[in-house]
Amino acid sequence: MNIIITGASKGIGKAIAQAFAQPGNQLFLCSRNEKELMTTVEELQKDHPDTVFNYRATYMGNKTDVIHFADWCLKFGVPDILINNAGQFIPGSIHNEPEGHLEKMLEINLYSAYILTRRLLPAMIKQKSGHIFNVCSIASLNAYANGGAYSISKFALLGFNKNLREEMKPNGIKVTAVIPGATMSASWKGADIDPNRIMEADDIATMVYAASKLSPQAVVEEIILRPQLGDL
Repeated sequence: MNIIITGASKGIGKAIAQAFAQPGNQLFLCSRNEKELMTTVEELQKDHPDTVFNYRATYMGNKTDVIHFADWCLKFGVPDILINNAGQFIPGSIHNEPEGHLEKMLEINLYSAYILTRRLLPAMIKQKSGHIFNVCSIASLNAYANGGAYSISKFALLGFNKNLREEMKPNGIKVTAVIPGATMSASWKGADIDPNRIMEADDIATMVYAASKLSPQAVVEEIILRPQLGDL
């Protein structure tokens, strides 16, 4: 299977790559930091010698970069699974966050998935199969203080997912929204958080992988995960 994962050098993306690193699979990974991405691929290859890993440094907030990444992936074949995981969290409030903050959050958290998916879809539609996962957030469901532009962008990503799900029904392509609450990742780096209070990236990866293994006539439309004790 050909599996594309964006934002794959750390956190949830890296954990998902670990889950899909099965013999016979070919993974296509990207992230903005080439050094971190190369280190991740070296670790994955060591743990999974029978899996093929391809990687390309890509800034998902740049339309040209996204298109080049998509075209590069297509050279290897039609994607079977696309995981739109790339994203960034920058806290802020609508009334006082810096000028241009919303545009940046939309570029990274929404446009990246929209542009990449549109570029890959013609081949997937022709193949009449595939599965697209869009990694949203609990911030896609509930507004919260200091969420600002980030939460707006994640609400929009869930809207994109819902529309795509309806459009792809007759084309044999599954679409799933992944909606995790607080998960230990780069966004929480340096925070004084009790590890028993926050989910692990592997928790999200386990659910994504399980959802990908259903029969062709079944789809998990939304995966909502929260810490056992509730949102932070």
